[in-house]
Amino acid sequence: MVHSIHPRTIQEVKEKADIVDVISEHIVLKKKGKEFVGICPFHDDNKPSMTVSPSKQFYYCFSCGAGGNSIKFLMEFTRANFSDVVLTLAKKNNINVENLEGPQVEAYKKQLSRKEELYKILLVTKNWFKSQLNNSLGLEAMKYLISNRKLNNKIIENFELGFAPNSWNDLFIYLTKVEKFPINLILASGLAISKDNSDKIYDRFRNRLIVPIYDMQRRVVAFGGRSLDGQEPKYLNSPESEVFEKGKMLFAFEKASSNIRKRDKAIIVEGYFDVISLHSKGITNSVASLGTALNKYQISQICRCTDNKNIILNFDSDNAGIKATKRVINEVESLSLYDQINLKILQLSDFKDPDEYLNSHSPEDYFNLIDNSPFWIDWEIDQIFKDKDLTKSEIFQSVISSLVKLLSKLPQSSTRTHYLQKVSEQLSKGQARLAIQFEQDLRNQVKGFRWHGRSKKFEQPNEISRREKNESEIIFYYLYCPDLRLFIRDEFCKREINIFNTKYIQILWEAISKIEQNNLGLNYLNDLKKSDSQILQKDFSAINLISFLPDYFTLNNPELSNKINIFINPNELFLTLLSNPKDNLLGTLSLLEKYNSLKRCRHLIESWGSQRLKTLENCISILIDNPSSISSNSHKEIDELFKDLNADAIKFQELYYLERKHIKFLDKQRCGNFIAS
Repeated sequence: MVHSIHPRTIQEVKEKADIVDVISEHIVLKKKGKEFVGICPFHDDNKPSMTVSPSKQFYYCFSCGAGGNSIKFLMEFTRANFSDVVLTLAKKNNINVENLEGPQVEAYKKQLSRKEELYKILLVTKNWFKSQLNNSLGLEAMKYLISNRKLNNKIIENFELGFAPNSWNDLFIYLTKVEKFPINLILASGLAISKDNSDKIYDRFRNRLIVPIYDMQRRVVAFGGRSLDGQEPKYLNSPESEVFEKGKMLFAFEKASSNIRKRDKAIIVEGYFDVISLHSKGITNSVASLGTALNKYQISQICRCTDNKNIILNFDSDNAGIKATKRVINEVESLSLYDQINLKILQLSDFKDPDEYLNSHSPEDYFNLIDNSPFWIDWEIDQIFKDKDLTKSEIFQSVISSLVKLLSKLPQSSTRTHYLQKVSEQLSKGQARLAIQFEQDLRNQVKGFRWHGRSKKFEQPNEISRREKNESEIIFYYLYCPDLRLFIRDEFCKREINIFNTKYIQILWEAISKIEQNNLGLNYLNDLKKSDSQILQKDFSAINLISFLPDYFTLNNPELSNKINIFINPNELFLTLLSNPKDNLLGTLSLLEKYNSLKRCRHLIESWGSQRLKTLENCISILIDNPSSISSNSHKEIDELFKDLNADAIKFQELYYLERKHIKFLDKQRCGNFIAS
């Protein structure tokens, strides 16, 4: 019989295992007031719907309802049982475990003992590699480090670099004959390889520079080796083991974490020698992944060390480096879109890598480049335009399609407008009138990509009267605050408010536009956006719309003349709006935009609900029926097939959550917690 863990131990684990530390090892958390928010891992989510409370030591997802303490989180996330999670947290927090008996405990103790033996083997091996670098066999390797890599003895010692001699089994003989380690553990550590399960065992690393890889407890868990004789692969890492998971490791993170905190930014480069070179030149907040694409787990680890989640990718400037950068962006794009991380891209176009750059520039020059590097979306836009001949129609259309796809992902309309204007200027090559046309065309395409739910089918009765009131307020501001007219027009464009919902107010708005057109010319709105339009702007603000409107309606819409009386002779309620016009106006504009967002949500919910989902069982059945398509990586195939079969439902789900996020943003703006740019 397996005895339970003593309640005292469980309570101590709950008290000492801080929930923010536990969860932030697996997902990115960003501080928001007294709490933290992140993207929930327990449902298909792309927005920060999970809240983690340090004071309550509790997490909760407002979308799927998942919640609990740190133990519950790890049980759900790792699919481990209660005892295993408590034991893991107890070990991590140096808590003495009481009243453990029986076979389960014995198995656990054996597992811990085996891991400790592996750590010991790896530590002994690290020291052996160091000794080989510092004897006659390592002369060429040391010469390479000092002459080619420009490393001094201090940095070589700091990273405890070593050398694997060009022999088949020197290390294996040392570990078995001298240190007396069992063969099965040497093989489990990845240091040696058994050929075809025979007695022939040889060293994994031969004639290579050796770089030890540490975990956050500063234990050696693996090695990286660089070939010195052209042997392929050029870089070779230890295989995954009981103590080493590539996807959860970052090279030099144990050294860089404190400096990442100090500078509030992490620099990620491609290889471990790039990191070593950067550290040797004072760039001590740099890390690297270990031959795998950077993933969300690794990003969450880094984010624990930077309050503002500042992450800079500085991969090589060749095609492989650009592809690697795009893979990382694709992996963490949703985190960037929702301001969970501030992702910037630095590419040194005239240099192969940061090490080459720093051979001729100072660390201060490099940090200046880091500080001025573009955000990921600016870099993506540059990549779309790079080396493209826009005079060729097929290339031009391809660029437009890529831009529309990219910009439609941006959840905030103000951010979309900023980038629409930016790319329109690039497309027009400085021609102002053409830029305005491009911006409008792109905006319409982005709208089509996003779908803007203007159908009255999705409007609720209680919104109609509220919307009429808000639309009336906009007209009132436009008439009585002439200095805000251009601001209102710009906000309509940014917020994609193209039409009033109330019929007589739409007619009134068209009448206002017609009067302005009669006074300023047919293209006055385009002309107002030009840099030299100050005189036109004064004429625009000087139009006395209040005096023009009665005559206009008498001639053109006499049946609606009584509808405009409230604007010509406003009551006291309307006049109170003038006490703080711009702030009140922003609140009203946010409400109008919110009505459209609410309708979009209803449309998306209906569309999402109408989809017939294919289950995982359906996917497995399809793959079984088509055995020729099954490969060794069946889990990945099932996942890809599930996403493909349910692509429409997933898209509607993602768009719905995107819209809910935007509604929260609008509520914040309406309550005065946001300053419009």
